[in-house]
Amino acid sequence: MSSAPPGRPAPEIPPEVWVIGDVQGCLDCLLELVDRLPADARLWLVGDLVNRGPRSLDTLRWAMRQGERLVSVLGNHDLHLLAVAAGIRSAHANDTLDEILAAPDRDALIDWVRRRPLAHFEHGWLMVHAGLLPQWSAGQAVELASEVQRVLAGSEWLAFLREMYGNEPARWSDSLRGADRLRVIVNSLTRLRFCSDQGVMEFRTKGEPGDAPPGFMPWFEVPGRASADTPIVFGHWSALGLLQRPKLLALDTGCVWGGALTAARLSDRKLVQVRCGGRSGA
Repeated sequence: MSSAPPGRPAPEIPPEVWVIGDVQGCLDCLLELVDRLPADARLWLVGDLVNRGPRSLDTLRWAMRQGERLVSVLGNHDLHLLAVAAGIRSAHANDTLDEILAAPDRDALIDWVRRRPLAHFEHGWLMVHAGLLPQWSAGQAVELASEVQRVLAGSEWLAFLREMYGNEPARWSDSLRGADRLRVIVNSLTRLRFCSDQGVMEFRTKGEPGDAPPGFMPWFEVPGRASADTPIVFGHWSALGLLQRPKLLALDTGCVWGGALTAARLSDRKLVQVRCGGRSGA
């Protein structure tokens, strides 16, 4: 973590920090992309390392081998892997998790995944998979993410997964406790696209920003959003695609759907992209 917490002046961003969008098991694209980056590149991954793409197992093994070179936050597909591995959720027809579940190193892989953070703050930037509720400052989001991370990394992680799923409560309150509190944190950081100006989350709509139902908007468009002063990088929203604003960077460019895998250098927003062939040829 950076020595400067959210809300204070950020240190200069080292030129070797590159953030990469949703991989989703498209390891061939990822390796080609990394080969185009400087040899000393430090890699931040916005989550959803696995699922839908053809090489989820190999992607996890590769990520683990990177050691401290790589930082990855948890995405909704990564959490889905944990729940399926624990027998709490059934696999979906289009999942590509079977090789992980049958692997001889399965336990080590699952243990590595459940110890990833839900938010990472460093060099003045906050990285999450999906979004932040408008009431949360970046500092509060980091603290709340840590609450979930401690539970996932602890002995009660299976009990937490059993209570994790659901769309309610649909909004944040500081008074929330227990499973309801953790569920809202997870839903914001790993699933959020649209919410109301009061922070009520909406999960049915997955299209472009213009598809927002009446009364809802992209989470980053909420007027007065408490995290607006902190640069945030995220993925999750392939219909949104690449979005660059002074303090916002969206990097899910739909690799697994035949789009591209995108890396951005945080220091100057330089982009490197690899075109991908979709699920069958990624």
